[in-house]
Formats: sequence, C-alpha cells, structure tokens
Amino acid sequence: MKTYIINTPQLQSLQKRLGGFFAWLICWAMWIYLLIPLVTLTSWVLGDKKMINEMRWFGGYKSLLELSEIYGMSLLIMAGLWLIWIVYRTVLTGSIKQAPIKQVTEADLCEFYQVKNTELQDCKNANQITVFYDDHGHIIELKNHIS
Repeated sequence: MKTYIINTPQLQSLQKRLGGFFAWLICWAMWIYLLIPLVTLTSWVLGDKKMINEMRWFGGYKSLLELSEIYGMSLLIMAGLWLIWIVYRTVLTGSIKQAPIKQVTEADLCEFYQVKNTELQDCKNANQITVFYDDHGHIIELKNHIS
C-alpha cells in the first residue's frame, strides 16, 4: 500500500484510520470540556433557575474565576509545549528545511506508477488515453486511441 495517499480513506491502513479517529475524538472531548462552563455561565446570566442553583452549588462567581485561571494556565502550558516542539524540530533536528527539488524523469514516473516505458511512449502520441485502475488505485492498463 502506498503511504502518500491522504485524501482517499479507502486506501489508508486501519492503523491510520484509527489514529485519525482517536485524535478527532480527543480534540472534540477537550473542546466540549472547555465549553461546558461557558454554557453554564450563559444560562446563569440569562436567568435559568437550574443554572442559578448550580452556580451556587459550585461556589458561584469565585469558582468561575478559579476555573478560568486553571483553563488559562492549561492553554499557556499547551502553547508553551507547542512552541518548544517547534523550536526542537527547527533548530535541533533541522527537519523543516526544504529538500532539494529533484527533476522527475519519465523513467521515474514509469517506475512509480508501475507502467512500462513503451506504453508511455505509445500514449504520448495519442489524442485520447483511457487509464484503468484496480480497487487499490493502481494503474493496471493504459489504452491509447490514436486518431
């Protein structure tokens, strides 16, 4: 299986699909966790009786300020870790440097797509080409229509 395919989920491995799903799930859980106090605050400000009792139960405005402080510190820590990661990747490993541009030849294309060079040469002169794929996205046949 080719590892360069990103936007075709049917060609991705099960491991990549599960990894993407769990990252999606964790991000949404964090987002909802951070929004629950804002929903409670909004309902309280709008006069919802249940939320007024809930705000009293959890300590009212003082509790809200403490939660805001915790959330702010969490966001600062995450931003700091993110910046440290960027500095590590750029300065220490140098992995963000642009790779030299390689000129792609016809032989490289034939090898990559597993097509014979003679088939490619025949198709260059054609006005219309039909490309047949298998279920995994690999080219299985080139048919040229010379007119």
